[in-house]
Amino acid sequence: MINEEIEVSAITDLMKRERKNQNLIRKIFTIKGWKNKNKEIECSFDSSGACSDSSIESLFFRSPSAATSNQNAQPFRVVVSTWNVGGKSPPNNLNLDDILQDRIQADIYVLGFQEIVPLNAGNVLVIEDNGPAGKWLALINQSLNQQTPVEGIRSTATLGGSLFFQKQSLRKISNTFRTESKSRLKSCNCAHELEKKYSKEFCFRCPPARLNISEGELSSEEDEDGSSSFPMMDISTPLSTNQMNYGLVASKQMVGIFITIWMRTRLIQHVSHLRISCVSRGIMGCLGNKGCIAVSMFFHQTSFCFVCSHLASGEKEGDELRRNSDVIEILKNTQFPRICRSSQTRVPDKILEHDRVVWLGDLNYRVALSYSETRKFMQEKNWDALLSKDQLIIERDAGRVFKGWHEGKICFGPTYKYSLNSDFFAGEIVEKRNKRRPAWCDRILWHGAGISQLSYIRGENRFSDHRPVNATFLVYAEVTECGL
Repeated sequence: MINEEIEVSAITDLMKRERKNQNLIRKIFTIKGWKNKNKEIECSFDSSGACSDSSIESLFFRSPSAATSNQNAQPFRVVVSTWNVGGKSPPNNLNLDDILQDRIQADIYVLGFQEIVPLNAGNVLVIEDNGPAGKWLALINQSLNQQTPVEGIRSTATLGGSLFFQKQSLRKISNTFRTESKSRLKSCNCAHELEKKYSKEFCFRCPPARLNISEGELSSEEDEDGSSSFPMMDISTPLSTNQMNYGLVASKQMVGIFITIWMRTRLIQHVSHLRISCVSRGIMGCLGNKGCIAVSMFFHQTSFCFVCSHLASGEKEGDELRRNSDVIEILKNTQFPRICRSSQTRVPDKILEHDRVVWLGDLNYRVALSYSETRKFMQEKNWDALLSKDQLIIERDAGRVFKGWHEGKICFGPTYKYSLNSDFFAGEIVEKRNKRRPAWCDRILWHGAGISQLSYIRGENRFSDHRPVNATFLVYAEVTECGL
């Protein structure tokens, strides 16, 4: 009898200790003072009252985008523009209102260009001319920051040009557009103290300061991922005599394809994990006259990917399948270098792994009608009838390409092909036997939640045989308390 009482007493004491441990664990996982509220992290307990290992592990092994709840999502205005400029270098007085749409200033500008240089053998096979890229950067900086033009930027590439000189020239041009921030754009801001599983010193706080990464490291990473030998133009120390509202975040050229991203200076500190990957889909499927440049980055705690592409041309029947193939291969072969210093942080390596993705460029999809049928609907401005034969819409609706992607309603006329410096389509003024059918070659699509399109329009600048296309988005990013 005495032994039974001792056994019951021991069991009772054990149950009390288990309940005490359970309450202690629950207290550990309660965050106090988060916006003056108590928020308890979800933690599942099994029948014995123990917190499951997977619940604890999820706190330590997470992607940066999973660090906050939806209650901390903040909206940011993003302007995205694409323009095939027909191999022409811009004049110093070119008006960029059509691509910047800065009547209401945005937080982020993503500007993609195609054919910034002629797609000749010299640029495709030998060495690309970076002079026009420098001119575009100068014009964009002048428009966004209301600064005077940068003098002395000119084309430096020749058939006998020095590759070393090209690298230095491109870096020098990019350095002109550094922002107010005194620190470089960092590669990784992961909290390294979270790497140790079940760390006793774990506390809920903001990540530590980012680690510096040198220009040389950025350049070597660019070489390793298969892109051209030119370094990425990145954020560095500011101009001492200028107060810049916008700073250059990233800029990259692959033959004629060029993408540049600008951001409000005060927001650049929240960019991390910046990476670039290029995929060539041109001549023989391996040269850079066609293909894409993709930029990956975290903004606050949300992953973003911007893809600027120039797909296969041609308006013969079946050419749309080549463009489909380009998209499929780009999605398959784009691989961002792994630069994260934390082995436990899940940073996306592929395009579709990102939270928010925007694809822009000259996608080259045409209208599947004869020239006479196309002209008839053009004269009536019957865009709906023409769009019912738009190859991209047909292929996307059939699930053969861009499955799960979104595009805003097109309420503007075809963007290609115009006679230079006119509002007439090619073939209207000068009669040709093989006339190009007008088409919506230039497009902007997006993938992922947390993106709302505010506008989708085209510009009317006559500089090229394409019209620029512009989209404005309201994009949500997960912001930690320290980033508000």
